[in-house]
Amino acid sequence: MDVKKTALLLIDLQKEGGTSDVVGMDGILQNTAELIRACRTMKIPVIYTRHINRSDAVGLANGEPLNEDGTPSYYNSNTDSIEIPDMIKPEATDIIIDKYRYSGFYESNLDLMLKGLGVKHLILGGVLTDVCVLATAMDAYYRDYQINIVEDMCGTTTEGAHMAAMLMMANWIYDIKIFETKQLRKKMNGENYQLWESTAPDQLQFSPENIKEVFSKLKSN
Repeated sequence: MDVKKTALLLIDLQKEGGTSDVVGMDGILQNTAELIRACRTMKIPVIYTRHINRSDAVGLANGEPLNEDGTPSYYNSNTDSIEIPDMIKPEATDIIIDKYRYSGFYESNLDLMLKGLGVKHLILGGVLTDVCVLATAMDAYYRDYQINIVEDMCGTTTEGAHMAAMLMMANWIYDIKIFETKQLRKKMNGENYQLWESTAPDQLQFSPENIKEVFSKLKSN
């Protein structure tokens, strides 16, 4: 990972009430805040995506849940649910990418911003692991960015869905590297660190019976 060609990409860490259902959300925000500070110290660009659904329901995805009055149930543009929590609040030099579908790259200017910054490597975290994080990671891989997932900066509504999504990315993003926050901080500080790195396609095959055991191979701390 060339620091001068690296950016921190944070997916949908917003005030949306639905994130209260994310397993371990408090820890995710704490880890994110820690890594943001480290990246700013090292002059690594910090980029946030915000998922937004127009309050008038124009342009919503097929089947997007609606309230009785026809407004979107989640990420309503007329509420503060789309805003980023104060704990990880963006600074003036940070970049915010508004998106209207799961992937941060879909019909947004994310790719343009990354190319303008000369980015080749992405440090990636956020929510939900099995939805917007997975979609964005795959789209980044299709565009030849090298992906570094921070596992304990990601989360979703169930432990099983998080594990499955992480394992799918580990199996099929061939140059992926998976860190815990503490281990990535060690790497950034020039200390000895641990990570999980792919060596072959589909190497972490899992079943309903062994998913926890296989997932534990990704954990480095």
